[in-house]
Amino acid sequence: MASSFSRRFGYQGVPAEITVREDAPEVLREGIVMLADHLGLSPHSARSKVCGILLRRPDPGNWSAYPNVADEVQELVWQAPWYRVYDIAEGFYESLSENDPESGRQFENRLNEFFRENGIGWAMENGLIIARGSEIFAESSKSASMLMASTGRQTAAQEMHEALADLSRRPEADITGAVQHSMAALECVARDVLNQPTKTLGQLVSSLNLPKPLDAGLEKLWGFASEQGRHLREGRTPRFEDAELVVTVASAISVYLMRGASDQ
Repeated sequence: MASSFSRRFGYQGVPAEITVREDAPEVLREGIVMLADHLGLSPHSARSKVCGILLRRPDPGNWSAYPNVADEVQELVWQAPWYRVYDIAEGFYESLSENDPESGRQFENRLNEFFRENGIGWAMENGLIIARGSEIFAESSKSASMLMASTGRQTAAQEMHEALADLSRRPEADITGAVQHSMAALECVARDVLNQPTKTLGQLVSSLNLPKPLDAGLEKLWGFASEQGRHLREGRTPRFEDAELVVTVASAISVYLMRGASDQ
């Protein structure tokens, strides 16, 4: 398949502001079916995948691919709970990749473009739907995870992985879990850098030699995470954006500490 004009010349719009998280708007429900069909997934294969995900019996009266089975697929996707729509997207990727890995890659790339263009706070990575935040969030968390793993800080890397997984849970993100795990990752890094394996992050802040007033900022972040992630009070449930901020800052500070340690 020849590349499109926008890909040949590198044109892409500014990502739309994220306005959709716990929803699957009509345009997405229509879009994933159209995209899978365009990339060669037959209506019968699509129906098999959708029915398996939704645990619905295929209509035995529908035999012809177009329009009967194709319309059935669209109707099933249209009526599915919002979080199942993302399960279906993963299923379509799987079916396309089994037939032709390149078709799976094209499905993932085009779907991610669609998410960005339509302000949908999800992304597909290696066939799995994960939470998508701001560009700063994406870059900082990715850099932190890679550096933790490459420097042998596997516990910290696992904690950061769990934080990102918590934000990607469906139908509801585990906000408090994301806060807890991201700060645990930062705590692991701080303990390793200072060789203080038993102290908490709150006890280590003053020894990290952070530029002032960033040290005070980290103390406040630790306090916020302790209150919102560990000692919740009624009516004080953190938002997704709060967790995204904590993960972003924890990632950035972790990278700062690890790079500083490597320079010594």
